[in-house]
Amino acid sequence: MKTEKHRLRASVVKWFLPFYLFTFLPLSAQVGTWRAYMSYYEPQQIVKAQNTLFVLASNDLYQYNLNDHSITTYDKITGLSDTYITHIAWNQEAKRLIVVYQNSNIDLIDANSDVTNISSLYSKSMTEDKTVDSITVDGPYAYLYARFGIVKVNMQRGEISDTYRPNHPEYPTSLPASHNDLDEYIDIVKTLSPDGPKYNYFNHLRYENGKILSTGGGWKDGGEFTRPFCVQILDEDSKWEIIDQAEPYNATRLVDATSLAYDPNDKTHLYVATCGSGLYEFRNGQMVANYTDGNSPILSAIEDNFNYVRIDGLMFDNSGYLWMSCSAEAYNKDILLRLNPSTGEWKTYNNEQLFYDGTLLKILRHTIKDENGNIWMANDHHDHPCLIKINPNDETMARYDTFVNQDNTAYTLNYIHALVQDIDGNLWIGSDQGLFMYDQEQKADPTKGFTQIKVPRNDGTNYADYLLSGIEITAIAVDAGNRKWIGTDGNGVYLISADNMEQLQHFTTENSNLISNNIESIAINESTGEVFFGTGMGLCSYMSDASTAVSEMTKDNAYAYPNPVTPDYNGLITVVGLAFDSDVKIVTTNGQLVAQGRSNGGMFTWDGCNRQGKRVASGIYMVMATNSEGKKGIVTKIAVIN
Repeated sequence: MKTEKHRLRASVVKWFLPFYLFTFLPLSAQVGTWRAYMSYYEPQQIVKAQNTLFVLASNDLYQYNLNDHSITTYDKITGLSDTYITHIAWNQEAKRLIVVYQNSNIDLIDANSDVTNISSLYSKSMTEDKTVDSITVDGPYAYLYARFGIVKVNMQRGEISDTYRPNHPEYPTSLPASHNDLDEYIDIVKTLSPDGPKYNYFNHLRYENGKILSTGGGWKDGGEFTRPFCVQILDEDSKWEIIDQAEPYNATRLVDATSLAYDPNDKTHLYVATCGSGLYEFRNGQMVANYTDGNSPILSAIEDNFNYVRIDGLMFDNSGYLWMSCSAEAYNKDILLRLNPSTGEWKTYNNEQLFYDGTLLKILRHTIKDENGNIWMANDHHDHPCLIKINPNDETMARYDTFVNQDNTAYTLNYIHALVQDIDGNLWIGSDQGLFMYDQEQKADPTKGFTQIKVPRNDGTNYADYLLSGIEITAIAVDAGNRKWIGTDGNGVYLISADNMEQLQHFTTENSNLISNNIESIAINESTGEVFFGTGMGLCSYMSDASTAVSEMTKDNAYAYPNPVTPDYNGLITVVGLAFDSDVKIVTTNGQLVAQGRSNGGMFTWDGCNRQGKRVASGIYMVMATNSEGKKGIVTKIAVIN
């Protein structure tokens, strides 16, 4: 005989079954989940472990089963403790793989893919160099030949059992070679293609037309051309398109793609800027032209140095013209150019606003377009950091270099690393000195200075602190809820509320699955809420709780997931298809209020609990929402099964 609880559960399932197939989404889409998009392209080390090959490729790890030909990829989200692997070795007696990272962290992986972390070497404070150069295996032990000495790891017990310094009498005078079956199995591995990008470089990210667009970047002050030329595009089906083949017209090498722009009139037509060999034009992924010193008005920053024809910013205006900035040195005086893609006609600009104290601005980048069609660029150079606003209609320009805040505090910036506009039309810049904002009035008048957001301490005093003051900010993106995702150099990612008054999240490698604390770029898929973080160690993402709002809420475009909510599910229940900043209520069928809040953009999340914090009973729950005009209605229903 069925109990009342069983009858209720059965009735809920029966009532909701017609909706099930249309509303359930996979776990990967759940709010709060992480995902890594790592490269497994370039084999570096192969070790055989029984019927399995472990492959270290592009400093990431995957496993190939020689019997069933299955591939298992490993990353920080799926269980590894860190990112950027330098060495692997298999221990047959312990039946474990040892994984050593660049920072000297250590993982052990057993035959069931369970991971055991040994962090004592990584976390040990010492002045000597802990870099591991080689590994050997003997019995149940692995010997790590670090630059300060030899580390003996007991792979059965999962611990460091001893260390030997160079003054030890048995310390070897030369390093043994790590075991590597690369040559024996390389022909097999060359046929494998684990899902992922080709490179782990993501200096520039943008979301456009359902795709994540990226370039690898490269070149740092005082450095060299450092990264291979690459454009990597991730589509809605998680498939990668790689563009990394082109022929330089004058330069001897093709490196360091800095930004890209798709022709708004032809989505197969792509332009890519580089740090050394000018501008490239592609159609359907194939190069059709390279504009550089010798065949265009684009000039090298240094005369006759065709490997320093540097384009830093690209942006199409509303009329379909392509604007770009070129690095300025003693030789090049035309740092701003415009191309008509239809006719091939070029125009160069030498406006007085591009000079400061008689010196041209050096590196105009982080290019954006505002709601009025103006193009903004930041001079990301220590000589004179500033903003340039270009009106493409009348070709006038204005320079913003008054770095004084609302309290009349003056700042001397060294670099401007990020530039973005929020939903309210405010302009945000990230610099080596922190975060600053230009409101609509300040955007219209270069002499107005900027605003630093003040966050009250709420400690009984009237004191407040400037938001993220003094933190070096490298990337900013605004989500559909007008919240700011802020990347830093060495301090991970911050999420700031829409009113800028609250720090909602602070993700680091220590407290989350973020793969690097050095963030180079951020882009957001606003339709799903997935936030992508580009780093020099690879690409990862976080499924946020904000997505694109709809202009009109209806039962046809609003839905909840997972739906039904099964007894084993403990995550957030997500409602999408709402109007911007909707007032949302979850009520029972008899109208009792269970939970309420506001949407982030068009998304609302519910933890499945009532206002007392207890999981709700099995049943059908109504999602009622009110838009900004006060229009109410039931937009969807949620079934809960306990």
